[in-house]
Amino acid sequence: MSDLISKADVLPLHSRTPLEWGRAVLADPVPLLADHAFLEKKAAQNAMELLTRWPGEWLPGWVETMTGIARDEAAHLSQVVRLLTRRGGRLGRSHSNPYASQLRALVRLGGQDEIIDRLFASALIELRSCERFSVLATCAAEMEGAEDLAALYKALFSSELGHFKVFLKAAHRTAGGGVRRKLASIPVEFRWQEMLAAEAKILEGQAVGPRIHSGVPA
Repeated sequence: MSDLISKADVLPLHSRTPLEWGRAVLADPVPLLADHAFLEKKAAQNAMELLTRWPGEWLPGWVETMTGIARDEAAHLSQVVRLLTRRGGRLGRSHSNPYASQLRALVRLGGQDEIIDRLFASALIELRSCERFSVLATCAAEMEGAEDLAALYKALFSSELGHFKVFLKAAHRTAGGGVRRKLASIPVEFRWQEMLAAEAKILEGQAVGPRIHSGVPA
């Protein structure tokens, strides 16, 4: 699984998750899986909400892209719930994710800026999840009886990486494609770097515990 860590090391995040975090959260896999299930549910809902938020009058391929992501996330939810149930756990009725909430609070409201920021926030969540799954896959592979978890996280690494790229590309496409791309890419890239830096600070401030986006133990 060291190849996943190597792949994760080149992701454009401003902070890295140590293996110690993975070992700590996997010590209590039931609440970790319950948290993960809600994240997949929210990811599917997010894609469905974005389904009709295409920029301008129309953007070819937008609906198909968001539909595909929603379908993927719903399939991931099913996989995670299956493992949760197998371990004797179940979903609660409610869930909170301070990390995602604080990321979404960065979104500027109104017009094209709001759509771009929503796509960037979605890309960041997928990007950090991708990095965390590389750590979880590596740590689960070291544990006895956690082969199913290792396989799940390894598979999800590639999927989340793909979704990150889709959201990032959609943000740049929203800002302007074709002949306008050079005019839009500089301010859009600046905003992306701002949000990357903010994401690292938000994650640093999270409480520790068995959650996908929890803080790192001291």
